[in-house]
Amino acid sequence: MAEKKDAFKLVGLRLNGKTTNQNNQSSKDCGNLWQKFEADKVFDLIPEKLSNEVFAVYFDYEKDETAPFSYFIGCKVPDHVATPNGLEVLVIPSQTYTKFTARGKMTACITDTWKGIWNSDIKRKFAFDFEVYDERSQNWDNAEVDIYISIK
Repeated sequence: MAEKKDAFKLVGLRLNGKTTNQNNQSSKDCGNLWQKFEADKVFDLIPEKLSNEVFAVYFDYEKDETAPFSYFIGCKVPDHVATPNGLEVLVIPSQTYTKFTARGKMTACITDTWKGIWNSDIKRKFAFDFEVYDERSQNWDNAEVDIYISIK
């Protein structure tokens, strides 16, 4: 079922350069960015968070899931918030999405859900796709993570 979301602003960390799903590279690159997000306590550095949700965003696709793309981890903030030193901003435009929910053991449930998305016949836009980590994703043995896929 399609779901329209208004534009919103995130503050957080952006992966240097792009990554790819080839040879498990994105698992390494995105995992390393998550480790930096945790180690540097980036969540605590973000001012005026609108919620405790953490967004992991896939964007700037060169073509589709087989080609390089950019990755960002951050939290939703009001438009007026200034970006702290060392952090970056990403604005997600207003888009229409199909929502999936990954359920189960982390991080396998995320990987399995993405494989299902890749093998589906959804008319993907390859614009801004994101995962939302909230209180339901705290228990890694039984997690729930919503994944929003931009559609045409």
